[in-house]
Amino acid sequence: MSTHVNLFGEPAPTLLPSLPEAEQLVSAGTPATEIAAKYPAFSLAWALLAEAALADDRYVDAYAYARTGYHRGLDALRRNGWKGHGPIPWSHAANQGFLRCLAALARAAGAIGEDEEADRCWKFLADSSADAYAELSS
Repeated sequence: MSTHVNLFGEPAPTLLPSLPEAEQLVSAGTPATEIAAKYPAFSLAWALLAEAALADDRYVDAYAYARTGYHRGLDALRRNGWKGHGPIPWSHAANQGFLRCLAALARAAGAIGEDEEADRCWKFLADSSADAYAELSS
């Protein structure tokens, strides 16, 4: 029995650039709605909104927030060299907003009965960052 090894290796990790102005607002406790309105491409603001909605059992709201942050994150990843696969390290703080949106989208999708979407999102998270999956799936 032979095993197949990818001789090209895996792509280099994608590291999103930080957005210090938005990150300072998060640190200062500015409401996530204000941060998202001022910095709509900042996935962490959308993740915070989605996570708060999930905590309040507002699953449709959570789904919408998470999907927005997920798509804004995909746009940022592509602008930074991501080709649709490869590592997106949890250890890089600027990646965490996207990864948190992905986990929130998985949770919200599951809560509204979108089981295939939930499964796809959990798999995408695990494939992108085992650390993020371990942190966010429990």
